[in-house]
Amino acid sequence: MHQSSQDIRKSILAKWHEILSKYGNLLTSDNVSGSSPPSVFVGSYNYPKVFVGPMVPPIHGDTELLDNPEKWAGKSLEEIVNFRLNLVRGVQKISVDNVDGRYIENLQELSMSSKSIDSDLKFYRPIGHVSLDGESAPFGPMGEIKSIKFSNSSANKFIEKAFYDRDLGAQDAVISLYNSGIELSKIQKCFSMGMFGKTRKLVPTRWSITATDDTISKYLVDKVLEFDLIDSYRVFHYSHLGNIFSIVLFPHRWLYGMTEAWYSNGVLGFGSDSEDARGIDHPPAIAGAYYAAKLSIAEYLLKNSFQSGVIVLREIQPEYSIPVGVWQVREGIRSAMHQEYLVADSLDAALDLASKKMSISKNEWLSHGNLLELIQQKTMHDFF
Repeated sequence: MHQSSQDIRKSILAKWHEILSKYGNLLTSDNVSGSSPPSVFVGSYNYPKVFVGPMVPPIHGDTELLDNPEKWAGKSLEEIVNFRLNLVRGVQKISVDNVDGRYIENLQELSMSSKSIDSDLKFYRPIGHVSLDGESAPFGPMGEIKSIKFSNSSANKFIEKAFYDRDLGAQDAVISLYNSGIELSKIQKCFSMGMFGKTRKLVPTRWSITATDDTISKYLVDKVLEFDLIDSYRVFHYSHLGNIFSIVLFPHRWLYGMTEAWYSNGVLGFGSDSEDARGIDHPPAIAGAYYAAKLSIAEYLLKNSFQSGVIVLREIQPEYSIPVGVWQVREGIRSAMHQEYLVADSLDAALDLASKKMSISKNEWLSHGNLLELIQQKTMHDFF
């Protein structure tokens, strides 16, 4: 690295704390009036009794951009952090099994809305605290809600239909909405608010994002498995928000492996996981990023009607000092798969190209994870 990762991190965090000064007095009264993007949050702390509530900026009008990752392509890390810090979180502590009260019904109506909703929140006490720690995604001020009022909601008809269909399973609802063109971030919020399935409960936002990506990626891969194999070695690159992605597609029955590398106090760390056509049978070592990348690649394969082996390399640079969520992996890979790809004549040559634009060598990447071992093993496909 040109400069130690610790020095880069310190300078970047110093800049973020300057940004925070703009938000220090974002909310110093006991109420906020604005237009929710719409946006809701379900915490995981103290599960199964968690903090639940709307997110509302002190801004009226079309605020959709503040909580719509699908529209953040080309935005800087500073812009995205600013979006998040503008959202004031109002919360009440609710049991995850309590999805029938009026408070939750209001939030479910908010989640279904196809446009920003005028919102008025009153809190028990003034709030104005925001924080950045460099480890978790940033949030704006949070306060305990005394009362809420929403107006001018307009329910998305596809979500409304899934919501009222008590015979439709939660996974079927998620897939149906995805096939109807509903944005993933929207589906995730509704899933989090316990709006799908026969037995309904609230799901912490972090878990709902992973569950939605996992459900849809499995569905897509099942379709991909019906296709013939890709007939070339393709290499895709994309960089954004301090993340560098390289994706290699190669002729093989579905085989997927992802390896991440990051710098911590100047030390290079790695995490990886992989699967074959049977899927993965344990929580991935790299958590939600695994499913987010898998979904985006499966979309590409389905669109092009072939299956392949897949290697994903993600280099997390020190500049990515403030995590903003696994959506940036999903959208980063989506963007990568829309770029013009390079063609290699072998897997080894493809891996050379994949690592060429990264600061980590091919040998370092290959020394972590077990994907090459899987490739070398005989699969059922070899016998037919």
